[in-house]
Amino acid sequence: MKKTSPEPREEDKIPPPVPTENSSADGEATDDPVASLQGDLDRFRDLALRTQADFENYKKRAARERDEGIKYANRSLLERLVPIVDNFELGLSAAREEGKHSPIYSGMNMVLKQLTDFLADNGLQPIDAVGKQFDPNLHEAIGHEPSDEIAEGRVIRQTRRGYRLKDRLLRPAAVVVSSGAGRSGDE
Repeated sequence: MKKTSPEPREEDKIPPPVPTENSSADGEATDDPVASLQGDLDRFRDLALRTQADFENYKKRAARERDEGIKYANRSLLERLVPIVDNFELGLSAAREEGKHSPIYSGMNMVLKQLTDFLADNGLQPIDAVGKQFDPNLHEAIGHEPSDEIAEGRVIRQTRRGYRLKDRLLRPAAVVVSSGAGRSGDE
């Protein structure tokens, strides 16, 4: 019996070389090999320079993101402390009704000062809104009221204090805005 050879495997099938413009049918290069190598060298040098520039940009971006992460790391803690400060101020105003010379009022006032100093040391700054021009980037308008004393578009009163953390808004101030003299906000 005659043995037949098995079919060639897929990986054993190598396509014939495709002639390029630099080679002839007999496989010899028609262009200068030095010029070809110089072209490859220029291409790889350009690739290396681009990769190096990309890596430098990555390092700068990573350093900037790391610095921002450190700068605003306390953000969530401060967001949770701000309502506590609000409630403490409400308690202080209730204690004020008993009299400014009351020991409760004096004690609460000292604790509030310590708390606000601590928050200020950590970059928290209150936003003073009363009498200022309404700014949608800093204020949240919860209503309009007519006012003869305060011009249209200015803040009449603040119902909740706003805060900034360094250069970012942590919480906008909730404000009532003047609608001008004798006009109602229901129009």
